[in-house]
Amino acid sequence: MAHIDASEILPNEHVQQQAAEGRVTQLHRGHQYADEGDTFDIDGQRFEVTDVTHRTLGDLTDEDARREGSEDLESYRDRLARVHDSFEWDDDSEVVRHRFTPAEE
Repeated sequence: MAHIDASEILPNEHVQQQAAEGRVTQLHRGHQYADEGDTFDIDGQRFEVTDVTHRTLGDLTDEDARREGSEDLESYRDRLARVHDSFEWDDDSEVVRHRFTPAEE
């Protein structure tokens, strides 16, 4: 277990604010950026990484999309295409899901 910078797991301030507000509770990334039990802080609030799972984009569901701040999987896919210049959805692409919750004091 390590204490990491929030930017290691959450790539920008907008996503960090959504996490602080409870609207984002997981994030899929192309690589593993944290381990289960790692902690990070946003605006003085501590969060704990509760699950790190290797998956493929084809494994993602509407529930995953909602946990990442999107309305559904289609809007999540559209968002990824907007924020990543040469992004192309491939169901076989490997990703890593990082789930987190506010840490108990």
